[in-house]
Amino acid sequence: MLYSVRGKLIHTTSSSAVVECGGVGYNCLTTLNTLKTLKLNSEVMLYTYLNVREDAVELFGFATMTELETFKTLITVSGVGPKAGISICSVMSPEQIAMAIATDDVKSITMAPGIGKKTAQRIVLELKDKLAKAATVDNGLSAVTTAANNAVTGNIPKAIEALSVLGYSAADVSPVLANLDSSLPVEQLISLTLKQMGRN
Repeated sequence: MLYSVRGKLIHTTSSSAVVECGGVGYNCLTTLNTLKTLKLNSEVMLYTYLNVREDAVELFGFATMTELETFKTLITVSGVGPKAGISICSVMSPEQIAMAIATDDVKSITMAPGIGKKTAQRIVLELKDKLAKAATVDNGLSAVTTAANNAVTGNIPKAIEALSVLGYSAADVSPVLANLDSSLPVEQLISLTLKQMGRN
């Protein structure tokens, strides 16, 4: 319903940002990572997600589309609501979350306030399962194979796997990754690929 809000940042708290658009202040619940990028009394733009419950209507805002998509992916996990999604996205970047899921790093996810071991395990299990299914859809698996045959080695396969957690198909990211140094850390490969995809 609401794709984004753009306007003057008139107020912030430890968990929200109020953006004034056309004389109306929109209170956007957000992450610490987004808050770090915002400057009071300056023009900002947040990508939004509207959560409608029986007892509340909440608007969530994010500095980047990647952070929004990561949040939306997290809340598809059973038992993980918007509050938990915000908590995880506040202590980890989208790249770190993707890496944690791809490498079964439950411990890193439990660093988020309110996220216990069982919830973290469920996130890894459910999203890794989606990741595996995504790899076989839309020729994704053949794209991974093609990339491997093109001497793409090192950390490229891990980066492809992690990026698929963020919703990118192997067919989309393989051409970009093929031009990067496969010996770079996985997190850096993910970051460079996301920047390139953003430009395209």
